[in-house]
Amino acid sequence: MMNIQALESTAKALVANEKGILAIDESTGTCNKRFAKLGIPETAEYRGAYREMIVTTPGLNECINGAILFDETTRQHLQNGTSFIKALTDQGIIPGIKVDIGAKDMAGFPGEKITEGLDGLGERLKQYAEMGLRFAKWRAVITISKDIPTQVCIESNTHALARYAALCQEAGLVPIVEPEILMKGNHTLEQSFEVSEKVLVILFRHLQQHKVMLEGMILKVSMIIPGEDCLVQAAVGRVAEATIKCLLRSVPSATAGVAFLSGGQSGSLACEHLNAMQVKYHYKLPWPLTFCFGRAIQQPAMNIWHGQADRVHEAQKALYHRAQSSKAAVLGEYDAVADDRILVAIE
Repeated sequence: MMNIQALESTAKALVANEKGILAIDESTGTCNKRFAKLGIPETAEYRGAYREMIVTTPGLNECINGAILFDETTRQHLQNGTSFIKALTDQGIIPGIKVDIGAKDMAGFPGEKITEGLDGLGERLKQYAEMGLRFAKWRAVITISKDIPTQVCIESNTHALARYAALCQEAGLVPIVEPEILMKGNHTLEQSFEVSEKVLVILFRHLQQHKVMLEGMILKVSMIIPGEDCLVQAAVGRVAEATIKCLLRSVPSATAGVAFLSGGQSGSLACEHLNAMQVKYHYKLPWPLTFCFGRAIQQPAMNIWHGQADRVHEAQKALYHRAQSSKAAVLGEYDAVADDRILVAIE
């Protein structure tokens, strides 16, 4: 039987105290691609060393409530023999797990994807809960282009997200529900708003139909921004206004929290957008607003680390700074000029 109180408690803890969630759940393939660009060996040993560098960053728990892991990481250990799950838990950081197996081409719908991984998910979730993990994440991807996204793509992906969320709560894990609207393309801010609102409305319809308890789930969502190839890019204030307007229209107030993905934005730009939302609209929000960043926090650290043990300390300083900057954005206290100056000094 679902433990409602425990789910609510964990969901609240993930978005509490103006802290956010760190995504270190890159698949083996994605992590290897990033390593390859920097000439870092693409091995389990180096992936473990990289994630150990992240998890052992001093003061990480000052800015981070939860960390999303990849399956490989949950089975790895620090050099001292401590599991990554215990290392996080000992710091007061809630460990979570990415459980989808990726977005695949959607048969009959060129240019669109469907996320897979529902087969056997219930049993996997039970095993993860027994390992000490307390939340999970599933990512759907929606592309904006000519004639897409189709209704079938939206319905299929949001239905899968709802089924995943229901299975999570049944297993005692808080679901992070992520319908990502990709930045790829030349769509306008207005098109991004229209698609995002439609996706969220349909998503919450499916969540309700699957009896998902909103107080025990987190929505991870894209900001409303134009496509990266759009000729007219939007000012920070305009992005903040459009994003909040869309969320207020489509996200029920019972939802435990809303966490933004960076979606390919630089760390500083993602923070500027989040900061603007908090400064101008925080009094309107029925749910906590925070971050769930991956590359936006990690990338400067990876660039410094470069696979070399003697660079760990400097890389950790960069990671801590980016996490601090993200928390400052949640507080509405982010200073982009100071942020860049400090990061340049570290690098």
